Amino acid sequence: MKIIGVDVFRYTVGYAHGTYVMSGDRVAATEDGTVVRVRTDEGIEGWGEVTTLGKTYLPTFPAGIRTALKDLALALLGADPRNLSKVNRIMNATLMGQEFAKSAIDIACWDIFGKSLGLPISALIGGVINERFPIYEAVPLDRPEAMGEFVKARRAAGINRFQLKVGNNPFDDIARTKASVNAGNDQTIIVADSNGGWSLASAKLAIQGLAGFPVYVEQPCRSTIDCILAHRGSALPLVLDESIVNQDEVYRAKYEANAVSINLKFGKLGGLTNTVKIRDLMQELNLAVSVEDMWGGDIITAATSHVAATTRPESLLMTPFFNDWTDGHLAGYLPRSENGFGSAPKGPGLGIEIDVDRLGSPLFTIA
Repeated sequence: MKIIGVDVFRYTVGYAHGTYVMSGDRVAATEDGTVVRVRTDEGIEGWGEVTTLGKTYLPTFPAGIRTALKDLALALLGADPRNLSKVNRIMNATLMGQEFAKSAIDIACWDIFGKSLGLPISALIGGVINERFPIYEAVPLDRPEAMGEFVKARRAAGINRFQLKVGNNPFDDIARTKASVNAGNDQTIIVADSNGGWSLASAKLAIQGLAGFPVYVEQPCRSTIDCILAHRGSALPLVLDESIVNQDEVYRAKYEANAVSINLKFGKLGGLTNTVKIRDLMQELNLAVSVEDMWGGDIITAATSHVAATTRPESLLMTPFFNDWTDGHLAGYLPRSENGFGSAPKGPGLGIEIDVDRLGSPLFTIA
């Protein structure tokens, strides 16, 4: 089997609850999504997606991703998409870094691999051991009472795991967290996620103020070293995210930062291949696993669900169904969550069918 063409599409991904707000007053109502279709000489197509969360969240942006995709796609023409190791070697020999662009191609090649065998991706990355897993939802940064009401409303829909967006004034963030905790029960899992938005001083104040709350704190500062310093002396369980981008840093997260979990994102790791490798390492190191991407719709939700379904149930801390948060329904709003739980599609590859008409014409084609 050979790759004979790569089509790159653009689509708009809107937030289902109005406006999404993060630390530093970073606001998203819609995002600029990039979808990749990899075509083969045997007629099998694979789909991947990378949708950024603005241009100042992680070091990437849509135009840069699309420019990188031109070089990567050209280099992959004639390659066997089922040979994921070779695909990634070709991409790494073509461009240093640019993991966000590589991620969409890697996911599309996994989709082809599964389809070529008539098996879901979950069967190819270890097998399903988590048939039905709890999903989380992010709570946009807002007034404390509004965030508490958001938690109550989503709990009524079956969600009982939440990632609170904090990272502004530390005293306001303490109040936000308290209101959200009070809106839950003793089974509610809450992660106060600064997305690296606190300064070192603010992070120390916030973490001290959260002492005794039944919460995790996630990525308090931009760098791992500042997260280590901010968290020093705290009993709150620490989750790292944006600053962990390779396997070496997983060891640092555990043994230097005393983190209990890392939030894995396809985009920052270069796709499903590396995400699964690091997920497996984390499980062996007895770290809790969180897996997602920056943003997205049905395609990213399907990819996430396959990783979540093959993760040990006792290890899985947080995973979302982004297509509940967004209107990125390119596959008919599938996979679909139910009462706060998700499962992986059972069809071959990603297990979803893309409605190409919703995408329109490609931005460009490499063939």
